[in-house]
Amino acid sequence: MSPPSPRSPGSVSPCSPSCWSAAPSGVSASGRWCVSVSSGTPASVPEGLPEVSAGREGRLGVLYGLAAYTFWGLSIFYFKAIRGVAPLEILAHRILWSVPLLLAWLAARGRLGDLKAALRTRRTVAVLAVSTVLIGTNWLVFIMAVESGHVVQASLGYYINPLLNIVLGMVFLGERLRPAQWVSVGLAAAGVAYMALSFGSLPFISLILATSFGLYGLLRKTVPADGPVGLTVETSLLLPAVLVYLIVRARQGEMDFLHISRAIDGLLLLAGLITTLPLLWFTNAVRRLRLATIGFLQYISPSIQLVLAVAVFGEPFTRTHVVTFTCIWAALGLYSFDAIRRR
Repeated sequence: MSPPSPRSPGSVSPCSPSCWSAAPSGVSASGRWCVSVSSGTPASVPEGLPEVSAGREGRLGVLYGLAAYTFWGLSIFYFKAIRGVAPLEILAHRILWSVPLLLAWLAARGRLGDLKAALRTRRTVAVLAVSTVLIGTNWLVFIMAVESGHVVQASLGYYINPLLNIVLGMVFLGERLRPAQWVSVGLAAAGVAYMALSFGSLPFISLILATSFGLYGLLRKTVPADGPVGLTVETSLLLPAVLVYLIVRARQGEMDFLHISRAIDGLLLLAGLITTLPLLWFTNAVRRLRLATIGFLQYISPSIQLVLAVAVFGEPFTRTHVVTFTCIWAALGLYSFDAIRRR
């Protein structure tokens, strides 16, 4: 099944580093907003999405969803493997190699016309220009978090994201919070506050990842460009700056690409595939699954990241982390139970 057209009821938009790394997502109080990353990312699911989740299509949707979220969770191995490369250069290569892949995919699906239509609409381009800054920030902070050994804090950010979406829905969409949602948000805030008081500073990585990804999803909800089309526009908008950055870096003799090892060069060349493949899987999953199912699958990525960070990469998981994550998990459990009960 090919992805829906930009104006079809089932259109979706991308996630985050998450689409690039761990793209957990959140569904708003009304069930109208499902934001998937970095990964990145980043996905907005408009009202009217066909809830096709029975039989073969449903099973296929689950497989696509499991593949996408598992891929985003395991992607920290990729970033650990290239941690000797400057974070900004990694981001540049993800954008550089994603553009031709996305254009080829759209061409193969006969959807270049959808891309042209999006580029002809000033409002769409303007909104995507802002969303580009948000998702670019999200990708960069995630890469820096992995390289600096703060994957636990990054996973916390993606656990917080669905709860932050509730607040954004209230502030920007005028949605009214139910009592259970107020309690969920309060528990999350208490967990973050406890960590801040214990460590003497806010978990900035978590907050930046959650906020930038939440605002990104909110903006993407307002444009009629689905995941592949919207991501193509966003990466294309960043491409000129990326080319200038890489040229200047090369002339100054600071380019890591072609100067560390052939293995690193090969991994950087795969950056576009690492970026686009899980997004396409996610797009196919959203078209086949109910929002409730996507809502549960979204926690696979940060869970994988958390386990790998502690068990494989040896990041500390102190009593403060236990208290904070317990608050977040309790909030998510209450939030999910309330959403299921409302259905």
